[in-house]
Amino acid sequence: MIERILLRKYYHLLAIIMFVPALLFDTEFLKLAFGAALAVFLVLEMIRIWRILPLGSLVNQFMKAFTDHRDSEILIISHFSLLLGCAIPIWMSGYLNDRPLAPFAGILSLGIGDTMASLVGHKYGVLRWSKGGKKTIEGTAAGITSMLLACLFLLPSLAWSGFTSSQDWLSLVFAVILAGLLEAYTTQLDNAFIPLIFYSLLCL
Repeated sequence: MIERILLRKYYHLLAIIMFVPALLFDTEFLKLAFGAALAVFLVLEMIRIWRILPLGSLVNQFMKAFTDHRDSEILIISHFSLLLGCAIPIWMSGYLNDRPLAPFAGILSLGIGDTMASLVGHKYGVLRWSKGGKKTIEGTAAGITSMLLACLFLLPSLAWSGFTSSQDWLSLVFAVILAGLLEAYTTQLDNAFIPLIFYSLLCL
């Protein structure tokens, strides 16, 4: 049986597959789609909480498989934080053509960095950041490295697509490392918090 933490990260990978092509080729449609998805999530959450027939119990049973300690008995927010973590940097970017990585802040930090940190840390992690914590130095290193490799791939692709980039690599490395360290130390809504910090750093 797949462990819950790994099952949750598959949705992060799914976000990459769905959002990156749309962000590259039709950003305006993706912005609209995020808004529609958020509305659907809100409706489904109301159906789940109030057990509205015939879907209430089925939705609740499905969503319970993906909860963690940050979700309460009443409200499940994990799916909202992942969606908003990917969407808000895109909604906020507007036409920052000289900072083409900024709209990808959520996808890079959650879809790639957070996923690799969790998978590697869970499978191979030995050195923990704190005695009582679950996050490991190996996981953080994997998250940071994977984000840098993704940026290394994305920047030429964006330049080929017509974006002009004035991204300084020193500031980019600093932003990625800081985002990776925040992921290691944040225990609250990191899916919503880290993309905003990473977005702000990429816009500097």
